[in-house]
Amino acid sequence: MVAKKNVISQKFCPTNKITMKKSLLICFGLLLLASCATKRDVLLFQNKSKLTATVSYQAPKIQPNDILSIQVSTLQPELALPYNLLPQSTNSLNMQLETMKLQGYLVSIEGTINFPVLGTITVTGKTSQELEIYLKTTLEQGGHLVSPTVNVRVLNGKVTILGEVTRPGTYGFTEQNISVLQALGLAGDLTIKGKRKEVLLIREEAGQRSYTTLDLTQTNWFASQYYYVRPNDVIVVNPNGSRIKNAGFVGEPATLIGMASVLLSMIVLLTR
Repeated sequence: MVAKKNVISQKFCPTNKITMKKSLLICFGLLLLASCATKRDVLLFQNKSKLTATVSYQAPKIQPNDILSIQVSTLQPELALPYNLLPQSTNSLNMQLETMKLQGYLVSIEGTINFPVLGTITVTGKTSQELEIYLKTTLEQGGHLVSPTVNVRVLNGKVTILGEVTRPGTYGFTEQNISVLQALGLAGDLTIKGKRKEVLLIREEAGQRSYTTLDLTQTNWFASQYYYVRPNDVIVVNPNGSRIKNAGFVGEPATLIGMASVLLSMIVLLTR
């Protein structure tokens, strides 16, 4: 009988209940810690005090498969008509962009276009401004036109944004340049699960592909050549550790801790 009473007293000993409660408190604390993220992982541009006003910008080069709008004009508009795919009155701002693309100059794989009167010319390796100067000089020196004005614009500039952003996809732009931050804004910004310290930028120019990792929590890349997006760039926002673990069978550590706390609660209830 004495041994049986000892067993019963140990089973309902207050010390065991206190230990269980402590275990529950520990699990609850771990649960809170597992769900927290530090400011270093979330806040952007944390060293903005070191930000310089200088921005390194290099105009993008024309590449194969670009669609160009080339408009030639002179003081006598009728003289420039043979050098335009469309009459100047038709090639207006009111024309839909998709229509302009269909009527534009498609750069071949060889990097050439077939320009009226001048024939086949190489355009790759030149910026839009350099092509404007080249065409203006050629038309003047060849005796085609007197003091012509040439306007060149890339119509199908685009950037692809993948990964942990609100709206991943491919976005077109007609501006001469947009920044990486503007591009991410088009995609609705990074989600809270995006890894801000390892944003991958893939760039292909002149047949060479480069890979660069940008740390959005810092500003040291603002003065680099990667601040501005080039046509056909790909931006990949990698998922953070929490997102990767959440894709597994068990899920996030917080889920595992929550399961453990539920199990301990059941033990406490059973031992009362």
